[in-house]
Amino acid sequence: MLRVNEIKLPLDAAVPHALYPAAAKALRIDPKRIQSLELVKKSIDSRKKEEGVYFVYSVDVTLNDGEEEILSRQKGPRVQHCEPYHYELPQAARDSVLRPVVVGLGPAGLFAALTLARAGYRPLVLERGRDVDTRTQDVKDFWRTRVLDEGSNVQFGEGGAGTFSDGKLTTGIKDVRCRKVFLEFVSHGAPQEILYDAKPHIGTDRLGAVVKSMREEIVSLGGTVLFSSRLLRVIAANGAVHGVTYQDAQGHEEDVETDAVILAIGHSARDTVESLYGQGVNMMQKPFSVGARIEHPQELINRAQYGRFAGDPALGAADYKLACHPPHGRGMYTFCMCPGGMVVCAASEQGGVVVNGMSEWARDGENANSAILVGIEPEHFSSTHPLAGIYDQRRIEQAAFRLGGGDYTAPAQLVGDFLADRPSKKLGAVRPTCPTGVALGDIAQVLPARVVEVMRGALVQMDQKLKGFALPDAVLTAPETRSSSPVRILRDEFFQSNIRGLYPCGEGAGYAGGIVSAAVDGMRCAEMVLKDER
Repeated sequence: MLRVNEIKLPLDAAVPHALYPAAAKALRIDPKRIQSLELVKKSIDSRKKEEGVYFVYSVDVTLNDGEEEILSRQKGPRVQHCEPYHYELPQAARDSVLRPVVVGLGPAGLFAALTLARAGYRPLVLERGRDVDTRTQDVKDFWRTRVLDEGSNVQFGEGGAGTFSDGKLTTGIKDVRCRKVFLEFVSHGAPQEILYDAKPHIGTDRLGAVVKSMREEIVSLGGTVLFSSRLLRVIAANGAVHGVTYQDAQGHEEDVETDAVILAIGHSARDTVESLYGQGVNMMQKPFSVGARIEHPQELINRAQYGRFAGDPALGAADYKLACHPPHGRGMYTFCMCPGGMVVCAASEQGGVVVNGMSEWARDGENANSAILVGIEPEHFSSTHPLAGIYDQRRIEQAAFRLGGGDYTAPAQLVGDFLADRPSKKLGAVRPTCPTGVALGDIAQVLPARVVEVMRGALVQMDQKLKGFALPDAVLTAPETRSSSPVRILRDEFFQSNIRGLYPCGEGAGYAGGIVSAAVDGMRCAEMVLKDER
């Protein structure tokens, strides 16, 4: 099979039919020699937006014959040999009669449990939140009533924090398991487009059904999923796991005997982290980021990215990814950009406000939003305690709760006022989308002074990269504090902590940074459980 890259076609090209002659031209063969063609990547080229905007494709081509001869006369990376992707479970050495326990049903826990279930090990999954349908209603009720359910919210419940996001599947890791993650999502109902879009996403409105389908397969293979079941402690003796204690949906404490626990708790299960630390599980500080969500009119972003081609239905809503790295000092970067989306209150603790962004599949909302974040290194934490980053996050969120009025209204400020160091008193042309509302004022009262300083300088520099980014009427809603965990739960080369049989996993343990990387880490941890000969 041959992979043909850099096939550039106009926006209105009839795909996939137009790809056959284009691929044949790149290979310098008659199109009739192409036996099959599969689209593997689609991206947008808008570098010379005033001259034209194009789609750029990569395709896998199977010929009737002569592939080796064609490869021999190719120069450069445009045409390459490739093999069909295939994932195989590792040979299982585990012979324990005890069921493995997976804590958490976000991407890491889902893929860990699915891997174990397919290997025949009937995992028990403990999820502190509720099933995705009930959870979705709980979140809507919170946004409407501002009464927070600490057990079921944007952070906790089936699907994890990513369920209320953009369902964004971009990742920087190169692990071959990434392809398996995409294929699993599609087989459980995700749009086929995620297999080839250069910037794939599922959308909040579709991700719930995908997650539910995956859970149903786990159960059909003998797994058990217990909702509203929160891990209280790991039962350990002689440096090894012997079981777990959890609180069930009725508030009762239950013990389960096991010798393998995959800890996929997510980045917001602070009470669980504190409990594990108290039990002697080794942890260390990890850098995290702080900032705000910035909202622009989506039309402005479209024009900035696509010029006169903005609005073409083939292109959809434009996105962006920006970073500012001054030669001396910290920089700022955009994160989890949500085209045509909304800013949401993503609180999981009483008395704290934190915001995030989400988009539906269509990305057809009025505004674009993105986190703008500044890194906080451990040397700037409030103390050397391993959990100091958690406590620092919490203080910022509690300050935001007070500044917003104490009812989960989020503090906000216009970019023009933020740059001029004056409180905002009224909105401009951009209407904020946060469903719990915003309280205009001075977000510098919430964010660390060093973060505010970096943000002010970087906003101006980013405006030079994307015209209109520092739009005076753009809205900053704060704080964004949960982009990653500020703690790493240490593990060895066998993915186990200092307590043998405990496998820290995913974002909450500090080993992933998004849906795909967390899912891959869940698979890797499950593979390690399968290989453990105990």
